[in-house]
Amino acid sequence: MKYLKQFGIIIVISFMGELLRELLPFSVPGSIYGLVLMLLALFTGVLKVSQVKDTSGFLLDIMPVLFIPSTVGLMDYFGVLSDIILPVLLVCILGTILVMGVTGRVTQHIIISMDKQKGREINE
Repeated sequence: MKYLKQFGIIIVISFMGELLRELLPFSVPGSIYGLVLMLLALFTGVLKVSQVKDTSGFLLDIMPVLFIPSTVGLMDYFGVLSDIILPVLLVCILGTILVMGVTGRVTQHIIISMDKQKGREINE
């Protein structure tokens, strides 16, 4: 029952994101609005992490399975994509490397800042 309640909370927030997508004149996907709503709810304390933790962990665990439909869709359009496959792969690889690098640097910066706030010395 706990999982159904947590999943219901996630679905309601996702639905609110879809409603915002319909109501607002911006070309932003409803899932992004839903993520922002979830973030705001967690930051403001309206929603506690414990209220969605178990189900969100489950959804993260099965995330690779959720990519199967989009992968099959790409396979259906392989003929269309075959002419531009190298540039697409190059952009995907370089984008992944860039995101990993920026994420690592930001994480290092946050950890160093937190350690300095706590008065710890850092051995780099």
